[in-house]
Amino acid sequence: MTRVRPAAVSGSFYPGERAALTRTVDSLLADAKVPAHSDTFPKAIIVPHAGYVYSGAVAASAYALLREQGTEIRRVVLLGPTHRVPIAGMALPDADSFATPLGNIVVDQTAIASIANLPQVVVSAAVHAREHSLEVQLPFLQRVLDDFRLVPIAVGDASPAEVAQVLDILWGGNETLIVISSDLSHYLPYETARKVDSATIDAILALSENPIGHDQACGGTPVSGLILAARRRRLRPKLLDLRNSGDTAGGRDQVVGYAALSFSEVHHA
Repeated sequence: MTRVRPAAVSGSFYPGERAALTRTVDSLLADAKVPAHSDTFPKAIIVPHAGYVYSGAVAASAYALLREQGTEIRRVVLLGPTHRVPIAGMALPDADSFATPLGNIVVDQTAIASIANLPQVVVSAAVHAREHSLEVQLPFLQRVLDDFRLVPIAVGDASPAEVAQVLDILWGGNETLIVISSDLSHYLPYETARKVDSATIDAILALSENPIGHDQACGGTPVSGLILAARRRRLRPKLLDLRNSGDTAGGRDQVVGYAALSFSEVHHA
């Protein structure tokens, strides 16, 4: 019997009806500003995970980069922080596929098996059941990629080195895309958030050796793990968009920060 992880935040974080969701995602992608010199295809992206009205446009700036080479990508390694169920280490789902209103995405069981025996990796249906940080990325992936398999990993209390170890095992080649789901600062006044988030982005762009804290980004641990792997593999990070909820769909007393970044391999002539 196929085990399906049903959509948990459909109808709240994003439209719950197939046609409306398709229109929304396609509109966000159409409006995204893709850099003129995006000649290097991203190996990894960092994208926010709030409701689409808040952060969808920011996320779309990264996903729009994938449209041209979407046919090459056959596997998406998706990491995001846990919000509802605390976990030691990193949690894999107990599911064969993840459902959205756009259809089901098959979980890559071969990739899952390659990391399942690591001490920092556990299997937990409970961690994944209501977690939105991974789910909100799925409709974007479904609209920009063709046929792909998913490796969904919810990151709890783990170290950047433990995250980087998982990424190294799953790294693959051009067929594998790494997606890190993370918002930035939470509930700071608008101007304070702009300063804090700018400093966080500077640290990411510099591939800082200091871990990104959870006060800087709720997905600080997977972001820091990607930075560690990117530094080893000489990826070049690039900022695509940086805003907060005060810029998109909310007040400015307490805002949440959002950024989209791409990480590309540097090819020397």
